[in-house]
Formats: sequence, structure tokens, C-alpha cells
Amino acid sequence: MHGKLKIFSGNSNPVLYERICEILGVPPGKALVGAFSDGEVRVEIQENVRGGDVFLLQSTCRPVNQHLMELLVLIDAVKRASAWRISSIIPYYGYGRKDAKEAPRVPISAKMVADLLTVAGTHRVVAVDLHANQIQGFFSIPVDNLFAAKILIGDLKERYPQNTVILAPDAGGVERARAFAKRLGADLAIIDQRHGALQEERRWRIVGDVKDRTVVIVDDMIDTGKTLLRAAVAAEASGATAVHAYCVHAILSGDAVKKLNDSPLSSLTVTDSIPLPQDAAACAKTRVVSLAPILAEAIKRIYHEESVSSLFI
Repeated sequence: MHGKLKIFSGNSNPVLYERICEILGVPPGKALVGAFSDGEVRVEIQENVRGGDVFLLQSTCRPVNQHLMELLVLIDAVKRASAWRISSIIPYYGYGRKDAKEAPRVPISAKMVADLLTVAGTHRVVAVDLHANQIQGFFSIPVDNLFAAKILIGDLKERYPQNTVILAPDAGGVERARAFAKRLGADLAIIDQRHGALQEERRWRIVGDVKDRTVVIVDDMIDTGKTLLRAAVAAEASGATAVHAYCVHAILSGDAVKKLNDSPLSSLTVTDSIPLPQDAAACAKTRVVSLAPILAEAIKRIYHEESVSSLFI
């Protein structure tokens, strides 16, 4: 074991930071993370980290660029303060949706962010439910992609123990939905999207039986809510008795909360990888389960040089 455990955070998720420190029994690191009058990020580490095993918690969520820059400057600050090892804990990895060049003259932003983090000086990245597994390959340093499924499935078992169907909202979510269904011993259904006679006309139907069943839609994130809420409408139209949703990252941009309130969804359960927007926190349909236990366990195992493999299951 090398160095004393130190945990610092930017301004993206202070509540999650406090929960993790409380579980580990480690005091939050003393640091100033703010901005100069012109908006430039200002960081000052206010305690000795020389030779320390330093963990930096920061979700690159809204405002994305501000929080990303805070993380990069934090990495540089502790590197120049002679930390022995720097691990970046990123519950939500921003820019992760651009992980391939799907059209001419577009960036692969997920790779660019990986380069920024590596060049800044982090030695390891711990993320939760990356938008695509291939993002791990964009790094030349160790990356642990943890899954919130263990926490979400535990909550789901308690709330909906019987007569449940897991619904994938699109083709890209089938693998995740199948994993949930297998762990729960539940049936699986899939939203099938097809183009109509006109190119802009699209039709959706459910492959699988949801009539008179409790339907749970699972996805890695909800942003505008269009995909997930469309699946909820299709499930209700197909005879589901109740429709719920479980998502890891609650971005909820634009009028997503209004759409949620007007939708057939009875509840939306998310993690605290991203702090809920104020209107979402006040919404009666939203519930939050914390990632603090799994992130605290990952930090403890990395610090003690133990395996984190069991956290991927």
C-alpha cells in the first residue's frame, strides 16, 4: 500500500461525495474549487497530498464543460503536489455518446475526453455504465466500468417481485434489458421500430407479451425522454397494467420532466450519478437510489490493491 487515502471532489455532485466519504470513514479533502471573475476554473489543494493515493470524484454533467475543466485542473493540481497515484471517479462520463464516427466530418468526442484525462495526469478512471463499452479502449490507462445494475436490480426486486416484464426501449438496449430479465427471472420484451411507407414515418410495436403485466423499462440514461416515454406509451397501448422505468443517468434536459409528468409512467427510478434538476427532484414520479455504496467499495478495493471484478457483475 502506498500513501494515505485522500478524496477530493469538484462541484458536480457534493451530496454523493459526502455519502462516499461517510461510508469510507474518510474526511472530505480540503480544496478550493471555484472560478476567477472571468470564469476560469480556480483550484487550490489546501492540504498535503505528497505521496498520497488520491481519488477525485466528478461527474461531467451539466454544465458539462465547467465540470470537465474542474476535473482536469484538479488532476493537474494534485499531480503537481506530488500525489503518488491519481484515480478519477467519474459516475457520469460526459461526451460518451459520441463514441464512433457515424457521419463524415464529425468528432469522436469520447476519445478526445479520454485523451484530455490521460494527458492531464490521471492514472486510472472509474466510471459507471459508460454509454458504450468501447470507450474503455480509448484510454491507455486502466478503466473500471462499473454497473449500477446490482443496485437497481435489488431495488426492483423489492418493489416488483412478481408478474414483471423487462422492456428494452430500442435495439441498443436489448443486452441491458436481457441481463436485468435474467437476474430477475422475468420475461423480456423489445420495442421494434420500423419505417413506414414514408421515410419520416416510423412505427413502433412491442415484441413480447405485456398484456396485464407490470412493465419495467430499463435504459442507461434519460435525456430528452423521447425514446423511453415512447416505449411507455407503447406498453400502455399493449395492455400493461402499470409502466415503470429504471435509468442510471438522469440528464432530463429541456422539457423532459413535463413529458414525464404527462406520460403513462407511474415512476422513474434513477441513480445519483447526476444530481436531479430542481423540477425533477420535485416531481412525484422520480425516485433516486444511491451509487455511494458501490463507488465507496471500488475506492476501498483500489486503495488496498484488491480485485474489483465482482463489482462488474
